Amino acid sequence: VQLVESGGGSVQIGGSLILSCTASGFSFDDSVIGWFRQAPGKEREGVACISTNDDGHVYYANSVKGRFTISSDSAKTMVYLRMNNLEPEDTAVYFCATDPLSSGYPGPMWFDTMAAGVAGYWGQGTQVSVSS
Repeated sequence: VQLVESGGGSVQIGGSLILSCTASGFSFDDSVIGWFRQAPGKEREGVACISTNDDGHVYYANSVKGRFTISSDSAKTMVYLRMNNLEPEDTAVYFCATDPLSSGYPGPMWFDTMAAGVAGYWGQGTQVSVSS
């Protein structure tokens, strides 16, 4: 399993970025894939996750609802995170993650299970910095 993030960078308050996660090595069309972030001195937190099968269910953390949009492209085996109206509090390293051995469903329990770090696969992360 390999997850490779890209698209991070530095933007000003109110700016936008699109993060990409290229996935390989597992059944992409029957997975839950999510974005997490970790700011300096803080715990890793779930941001958004998506079911890549026909269900297409998505789940967002309250802090990003209405500003971030997660989507997937099965043909390219990629997951995207479009981030609009960025705030300084969004500054963090953003990670893409999945657990092919789990039958999880997008939601807070999936976030908690993945963040616990007991199972699953993670990308190397991409830095997002928002400044005034």
